[in-house]
Amino acid sequence: MPLTSAITPYNESSPDLFRQEAARLRPVFGGACLDFEHVGSTAVEGLSAKAEIDMLVIVSSSKDLKEWEDTLRLLGYRRGGDLSLNHHFFKRDFNDVRTHKLHICGSGHAIVRKMISLRDHLRQNTADRQAYQELKLRLERENRTGIAEYLRGKAPFLDQLYEKLQAEAQAASLKDN
Repeated sequence: MPLTSAITPYNESSPDLFRQEAARLRPVFGGACLDFEHVGSTAVEGLSAKAEIDMLVIVSSSKDLKEWEDTLRLLGYRRGGDLSLNHHFFKRDFNDVRTHKLHICGSGHAIVRKMISLRDHLRQNTADRQAYQELKLRLERENRTGIAEYLRGKAPFLDQLYEKLQAEAQAASLKDN
């Protein structure tokens, strides 16, 4: 069964596609928007990815979520299942092809740190970026049931990498003190 999109070589226009969509969506969140981050594989130069721009909106509060949902619907987004408590997920398809994924989280949410840490690390670490790319391509080739299978297959790699990054950060912090 195919994924939501095929994995293709890194697209040099991904950063521009992110900036354009972020500019279009930023007004939806008004003063609650603390930051808009390009995350996921399309945010990592050189990493093969599904052609779906992952965006993380960091908000001060999600009390206006219902209003945002209504406005996002008008802009072509539909609600997906929340990925964890207070991790709200939306997706946008164009001509039946997934183009954007939108994650909305509060500033203290653990997923904010995880997404940004993983992105930043993969941008800097060629070996881990290559290992992740090889895993993604293998999972795509072997996939039989769709996107949930693919995501489950990636999770252990990303979880272990994030745990390693946290341990390194903690060790560095202890060394500095």
